[in-house]
Amino acid sequence: MKTNQDIKQTIPARAFHPGVDIKDELEARGMSQGELAKNLGIERSQLNEIIRGKRNITPHLALLLEKALGIDADYWMNAQKQYELDKARIDENTRKRSEAIEKWQHIKPSIPAKHFRRLRIINDDPVEDIPKLKALYEVDDPTGIPEMAEEAAADYYRKSEKLEVSPVNLQGWKQLAKYTARGIKPDNPFNKKAKDKLLAELNEILRENSKTKDRIKTSLSKYGIILVYQPHFEKTPVDGISFMIDGTPAIAMTLRHKRIDNFAFTLFHELGHIFLHLVEDRTHEEFVDLQDTYKYSGDKKEQEANTFASDHLIPSDKWEDFFRTHSRFDDKLITDFADELRIHPAIVFGRICYETGKYKRKTNIERDIK
Repeated sequence: MKTNQDIKQTIPARAFHPGVDIKDELEARGMSQGELAKNLGIERSQLNEIIRGKRNITPHLALLLEKALGIDADYWMNAQKQYELDKARIDENTRKRSEAIEKWQHIKPSIPAKHFRRLRIINDDPVEDIPKLKALYEVDDPTGIPEMAEEAAADYYRKSEKLEVSPVNLQGWKQLAKYTARGIKPDNPFNKKAKDKLLAELNEILRENSKTKDRIKTSLSKYGIILVYQPHFEKTPVDGISFMIDGTPAIAMTLRHKRIDNFAFTLFHELGHIFLHLVEDRTHEEFVDLQDTYKYSGDKKEQEANTFASDHLIPSDKWEDFFRTHSRFDDKLITDFADELRIHPAIVFGRICYETGKYKRKTNIERDIK
């Protein structure tokens, strides 16, 4: 199957009529059109039309040219055939490009073109970009992409009326996550029974906080879960998304905040959706979690994922004893409690901020992901 690059190489920019070769031969020999026309037994005007590409070279004329110029008749017939093929290819290419431009103008407002361009997914050549977008959005006809953006708008606005969300950008971000995930194969099949072992391993990686993002990705792959990190799109306040790809669970995250407590909660929240919902109910295709809305949502499944994340990062009974028996939380108290649980102290600090509603607490605890 030919690629776009192959097509570019086989379709010339211009088709050259064999009359150009006749003109070149005349100039090289110092022969006039009238002289050659008399040799061929045709009118000078007829020869001029052939030279200008207005008439084709027939088999009869090819034989005459062979005698008059000493160039094989096969050459002239092949040159005529090549001209007609090149012209047909150019006409077809023009038609395809015209159709592609028309489709591109229709779908462009419905895709995050600026971000896709920055990531080199598109290059503003409609002929090349439309097949990529069809694969990215999983559609046979790209004119359906605007409808997808409209449907997404209604869904996202139901989740949050406060956040400034671009449904086009968010839909594009989600489609890119799924497209990227489809190209990744985890090291092993997913095994729900390995949940506790996986979560313990993730907590240990978070506690050590060394090459965390890569190690988390490797660990999840070992347990049959795909993890994708994606750049943040403007007006796309998404923390994470969980979904299934051909029976394999997958997670995509933006890393907008680059804080280990936010990273840990988002990761475990999406894992909650996987273990509690996606692998149990295949009718629910995905969970898109906008910035903080899943933490305050009244949706039952979001609350279940919240509880899953909170309890598997800090056991509920341990947290209740700690939070109830202290009124002031300094760095040493937080670090001692974190060491007791073998978790990163930033996770405890983030939980305190959330429970007290005081997000501007001062601390010397390192919170950035390393």
